[in-house]
Amino acid sequence: MSESFIQIGKPAPAFELPDQDGNPTRLADFAGKWVVLYFYPKDDTPGCTTEACEFTDALAAFEGLDAVVLGCSPDDPASHKKFIAKHGLALRLLADQDHAVMARYGAWGEKTMYGKKTVGVKRSTVIVDPQGKVAFHWPNVKAAGHAEQVRAKLAELQGR
Repeated sequence: MSESFIQIGKPAPAFELPDQDGNPTRLADFAGKWVVLYFYPKDDTPGCTTEACEFTDALAAFEGLDAVVLGCSPDDPASHKKFIAKHGLALRLLADQDHAVMARYGAWGEKTMYGKKTVGVKRSTVIVDPQGKVAFHWPNVKAAGHAEQVRAKLAELQGR
């Protein structure tokens, strides 16, 4: 799948995925709020832990911008629950075990790692505005420092 599904100003693809507690979570649940949806490869790996901890540390700033932060990976809810407990995360993590949502968001597909082509999760982030439209998209993210980058972009989009 290509990234053509994610276009700034177009409606964000709808989804329903279980969170770490197995509760169904839909994009529509957050209508009227800003949504930061970040995709990451695997719970409890170094880069993913850095990213999740930075988003947790910045959560009050995101809440101050009327935004909810959702992480999404192919891990199952039980793995997410362990990851949250181990690192004291305050995030809702979504399980996309069949990669369907990630594919629609351009976060699943062919990528190059260490010079080899593989298929997997592309670390990426989408900001969805309160009307459900894509406000910004990072198709390729470096974990360290990304939460602050997203917070700054969100404030800029809101004119703050």
